[in-house]
Amino acid sequence: MRALVINGKLDLVEAELPTPEPGPGQVRLRMAFGGVCGSDLHYYNEGANGEYVVREPLVPGHEVSGTVDSDPSGELAPGTPVTVHPATFGRPEHGIEDRRHLWPGGAYLGSASTWPHTQGGMSEFLLVDKHMVRPLPSGLPLRRAALAEPLAVALHGITVAGGVRGKRVLVSGSGPIGLLAIAACLAEGAAEVVATDVLPGPLERARRLGAHGTVQVGTEEIPALAFDVVLECSGVAAAVSTALLAARRAGIVVQVGMVPNEPRGINLAPLISKELQLRGAFRFDDEIDRAIELLDDTPGIEDVITHEVPADRALEAFAVARDSETSGKVVISLWHGER
Repeated sequence: MRALVINGKLDLVEAELPTPEPGPGQVRLRMAFGGVCGSDLHYYNEGANGEYVVREPLVPGHEVSGTVDSDPSGELAPGTPVTVHPATFGRPEHGIEDRRHLWPGGAYLGSASTWPHTQGGMSEFLLVDKHMVRPLPSGLPLRRAALAEPLAVALHGITVAGGVRGKRVLVSGSGPIGLLAIAACLAEGAAEVVATDVLPGPLERARRLGAHGTVQVGTEEIPALAFDVVLECSGVAAAVSTALLAARRAGIVVQVGMVPNEPRGINLAPLISKELQLRGAFRFDDEIDRAIELLDDTPGIEDVITHEVPADRALEAFAVARDSETSGKVVISLWHGER
């Protein structure tokens, strides 16, 4: 089978790999689309995603959709459209029994965090455990379904915040996760959603998704004490400080965007003086099921996708995805119609 493979820094190639055969409890999928995520960009551009270094050829991709190719149990018919929950959960731990995504020993598609690496879905075929498969509603296109995983990340941020219904929400950073957070907040009944970014392109996309207001950081002031909930999606240290200023007294700030594992300067004085709650959000548990519902009910969320690039132009896809002024979500079409 054909696959996109990252061998190291700036080394992405199309390779021929053995087609996997499903065993008991497994399903082989024929992949259709793979979204380019920030972690994929780090693996390609730096040869590592934080502390996780590419030590063997790695197939990227955990934002995927496709169809069932082979289910030995016969439960899923060939051609069934699906997306995938990309996590396998580890060992339960006391105190977090209800948070499987935090259990130690888990794995994630397209990740160098394990050894051997956990291969991702930017390939013709993908072998997964059956419990990871999510059949799609009949009217949900595979292209839109590739947004289920990142939308689930945004929804988990809302879960961590305790919900947004009737609340004023600031979404800090209007990259792909920020845009999906805007769409999720609107769908979940937020009274007001305001988006920020340093660039005009992402803010225009935020407005098209329905954000009630936008603020271009560096040229406009973000209102202080104005928001019940802040979803910080950029991962920039200065933006975390600004998020703490923007939250109202006793408000909630959720850090959704990933940050480097290193000391960064953040002004914590507002956290104390306003008795704020600063919460972290890591991936998601079962929010992908709600994400599929929203994608089916709200076709306009697909507007987050700004570029669709064929697999034989994958280098172009990764370059475009790195340009946040030009692109929202970039998806790669994965040979699905070819035999």
